[in-house]
Amino acid sequence: MSSRRSRSRQSGSSRITDDQIHDLVTKLQQILPEIRERRSDKVSAAQVLQETCNYIRSLHREVDDLSERLSELLATTDMAQAAIIRNLLMQ
Repeated sequence: MSSRRSRSRQSGSSRITDDQIHDLVTKLQQILPEIRERRSDKVSAAQVLQETCNYIRSLHREVDDLSERLSELLATTDMAQAAIIRNLLMQ
């Protein structure tokens, strides 16, 4: 039995239709800055998925950078200020 056949049997009714995939790719296109800034409407689903991966990687790097900067800031402030900052972040 092919893997595609076994996958479709395993997924049962949770199978995603081509229309749903198209809708999801369109939604990704709308939120990705790199694609949104392009003037061309002709972007393949593969390009959208690649840009999505790139964007997520970039967001991870940004979070890591901001976390590091925050740690440095907290390390250089006094205890009271650090506590206030931590409280604000937890809200």
